[in-house]
Amino acid sequence: MLTVLAFVVALGLLIAVHEYGHYRVAVACGVKVLRFSVGFGRPLLRWKPKHQRPGQDTEFVLGAFPIGGYVRMLDEREGTVPPEEAHLAFNNRPLRHRAAIVAAGPLANLLLAVLLYSVVNWIGVQEPEPVLASPVAGSIAERAGLRGGEWVRQGGLAGGDSDPVRSFESLRWLLTRGALDGHDVRLTVASSRDGVGRDVTLPLESMDASEADARLFQRIGIVAPWTEPLIGDILPKSPASRAGLQNGDRVLKVDTVAIVDGHQLRQLIRASLRGQAPVAMLWQIERKGSRLELTVEPEVKREGDLSVGRIGAYVGAAPAMTTVRLGLADGLWKGLVRTWEVSMLTVRMMGRMVIGEVSLKNLSGPLTIADYAGRSASLGITPYLLFLALISVSLGVLNLLPLPVLDGGHLMYYLWEGVTGRGISEIWMERLQRGGVALLLMMMSVALFNDVTRLFG
Repeated sequence: MLTVLAFVVALGLLIAVHEYGHYRVAVACGVKVLRFSVGFGRPLLRWKPKHQRPGQDTEFVLGAFPIGGYVRMLDEREGTVPPEEAHLAFNNRPLRHRAAIVAAGPLANLLLAVLLYSVVNWIGVQEPEPVLASPVAGSIAERAGLRGGEWVRQGGLAGGDSDPVRSFESLRWLLTRGALDGHDVRLTVASSRDGVGRDVTLPLESMDASEADARLFQRIGIVAPWTEPLIGDILPKSPASRAGLQNGDRVLKVDTVAIVDGHQLRQLIRASLRGQAPVAMLWQIERKGSRLELTVEPEVKREGDLSVGRIGAYVGAAPAMTTVRLGLADGLWKGLVRTWEVSMLTVRMMGRMVIGEVSLKNLSGPLTIADYAGRSASLGITPYLLFLALISVSLGVLNLLPLPVLDGGHLMYYLWEGVTGRGISEIWMERLQRGGVALLLMMMSVALFNDVTRLFG
């Protein structure tokens, strides 16, 4: 129920903002708006405000199915227009007015994203501190000299400026940009919060990053923040229980390997198999100031096509958290910068999909969006606002694509009109519309297929 509600609220809000952008600029440009609708189908609610601008008589409608919306304007191409209102028709307005009205919808979504990111920056968000877990064996991070436990102070893309890294999520975003854009990432790390810093370069430029998923961070080698190697929440009759482990035990060694953090310990447990058989391990633990040695033999569990070791206990303490909060000006600026970065990354990803450099698996449809809406809402208002900001950017960028059925397609027509001095002919308009619909349906089919594959295996 929460997933459905969060999805409907998100969809309704983003559509309303998009259409309101078209509506406000149309009114400002002197175009008569006949109807402003959020949703399609049977009207659940309709009204006309008493006080509207001269020449305006807009009906506002809330439809039964919140899967879209529209702004219907007076237009001689769509019906008879009284001669005394011809100057209020959309098609009779100057080119600059028509282009501004069409562009206003996507720009409204981008401005909403700036506002949402800014609000999150102002109210603050709890995020893991930027302390690195042990890198994945053989990964880029390990080859670069990272060992785990380092504090990340600053970071940036090669050739650009370095900024303070305030949280582990900020670091993940930096790594995502570097991998997908094909840029090396520079980090300044220290062995402790106040230790002497050293520079580390992660060579991501030559990395073949075709998908933004968990495997991307596995290859980079930075997958989680540092956590203490503690044992907690032991299940009855589990391998951990049979071995004599107790809540709060700190793991110091597994066989001859010194344990740095919880992530390293989890990886050792998962890999503690020989073929399909578990391998007993000698653990050295610390319990209430005393050191003990216990033999732990994991059980085999299946994860998809893989067999992994499990001990039936929570491994690793929760990461240390920090509150990331910015002032009014800094928060607004960071919101603008994040919107720009996400927009540019989205455009580049779409371009790389077209030329085959990035997998089409990155396309997501309504099922994945609904799933993420429910998950983010269950975590609290801040994750939900971040989700709304991301989807708002995606909606704004998508609508600016030069596809005939989208706002970007109409802007493409106006560009042609501005360059040649004449509009697109009706024959070509019909052909382009058909091609745009076919391409959009193909994209929607791929996105829906990806949704079903992600959610149902």
